[in-house]
Amino acid sequence: MSAAAIASPASAAPAAESRPRVINPWIIAAAVVIPTFMEVLDTTIANVALRYIAGGLSAPVTDSEWVITSYLAANAIILPISGFLALKLGRRNYFLLSILVFTLASALCGMATSLGMLIFARVLQGFAGGGLQPSSQGVLLDTFPPEKQGTAMTMFSIAALLAPVVGPALGGYITDNYGWRWIFYLNVPVGLVALIFCRRVVFDPPFFKAEQAAARARGGRFDAAGLCLLSVTMCCWEIMLSKGQEWDWLGDPFLRIQTLLFLFVVCGSLLVWREMRIRNPLINFRTLADRNFRTCCLIIFCAYGVLYANTTSLPTLLQSLFGYDATTSGLVTSPAGLFAIVVLLIVGRLLSRGVDARILMGCGLLTLGIGNYWFSILNLDIDPWQVVWPRVVLIAGLSMLFAPLNVAAFMHIPKELRGAAVGLLALLRNEGGSVGTSVAQTIQERREQFHLLRLNENLDLLNPAVNSFTANAAPAFAQQTADPVAAKLMALQTLDDLRQQQASSLAYFDTFTIFAAISGILVFSVLLMRRSVATKGAHVAAE
Repeated sequence: MSAAAIASPASAAPAAESRPRVINPWIIAAAVVIPTFMEVLDTTIANVALRYIAGGLSAPVTDSEWVITSYLAANAIILPISGFLALKLGRRNYFLLSILVFTLASALCGMATSLGMLIFARVLQGFAGGGLQPSSQGVLLDTFPPEKQGTAMTMFSIAALLAPVVGPALGGYITDNYGWRWIFYLNVPVGLVALIFCRRVVFDPPFFKAEQAAARARGGRFDAAGLCLLSVTMCCWEIMLSKGQEWDWLGDPFLRIQTLLFLFVVCGSLLVWREMRIRNPLINFRTLADRNFRTCCLIIFCAYGVLYANTTSLPTLLQSLFGYDATTSGLVTSPAGLFAIVVLLIVGRLLSRGVDARILMGCGLLTLGIGNYWFSILNLDIDPWQVVWPRVVLIAGLSMLFAPLNVAAFMHIPKELRGAAVGLLALLRNEGGSVGTSVAQTIQERREQFHLLRLNENLDLLNPAVNSFTANAAPAFAQQTADPVAAKLMALQTLDDLRQQQASSLAYFDTFTIFAAISGILVFSVLLMRRSVATKGAHVAAE
């Protein structure tokens, strides 16, 4: 009895360590995908509710944009150092802590009584959310055997790709039917379920524990200076992107954008210089020395820029020019998510069968460009289904791209650099979305001004078409007002409204054309990569 009693504690430790290996990997995949989907969803779900948030908190609409900017800035600061934090705290501990803080911060967002309180809660939410994507990706890739890692990336893609696709639709529906606070309250039950689920099935693998012990043995000081430089760099970047068009970019008379740009360039340069020289860098830029990873960073940055540009521009187009409410515009854009799941599963199967990831990436980028080009040739005389199908093609292209890109990116990265690589790739994915949103807004507003001037060139009283329009429209208004002068003015105002509508639509279609061209050019970047096939026994993961 005594021998058994003495032996039982010792035998419990190996049993506990072996526990993660007997859990079905699909259960672990389901557990880690839930918080990832929740976090990525919050990057877009609040976009459609900004006006409601401003009204509910008695704040200007322009100031409500800080709800998005604060979240993205905090997220951008944490993402590059997520590998470092996971190594210091243990990936399981860091993952569970991130879920807990994210859930509590979501509850605070819903309970906010002022814009300042909401922004503070969004900063906490962004800090916590920054650790969810890299941690869940690392858990997935550690859980599945090498030959199944393409399938694992498909699971991750479903969360990381579908969340920004369904975000505006879900946000519009919740805002219209329940109020904007429920956008944030929605995370609370989901977060609690994810926390309980992940606590039972997620464990650090033995090699990660060994790497963590070795890091502790090496010691080394925390790179506080690097964190300060990173924080200033990313905050300046996010504020520039958010407020650039409103403040007229480099034409800002108050020199706000110029100051932010100066700080971004100086602090960013110092950050790269410092991180390349110290022994234990906060952000390891040496990962960019790998050709595949460097090219994948460029592609994911631009591809997510195209996705977010379309995701933010299309609902605005539908609501402003077609008269759709937030719920209806969401219903028009959401069917693409169903097709995306089908394409993701097919792509995952092809990857597991040894298809070169470069081929799938090239096809995905080409399809992405075709979807944007299809949008660019539309007009205002279309029914909802003529919006659905171009969106389906566009999201299918991203679905074909995402999983093979994650396989190709980490195939040749040294094992000790993979944690840093995951955080850097996740950062560029998020920042691509920020850039795409800002660039799309800038293009749309400036091209609208251009088209207004061009359409105005022939709209004068010497144009017979203008005189014919006013002559036909004025009698109808005269019947309502019994004032011939007012009727003619109303006819001219109607003509001006048509001019504004056509100029706005042409500007949106120009935006889609430009992003279609960007997608087409990116196809050639695939040629810069080395062959990337997820063969059996080959390690293509990021820990």
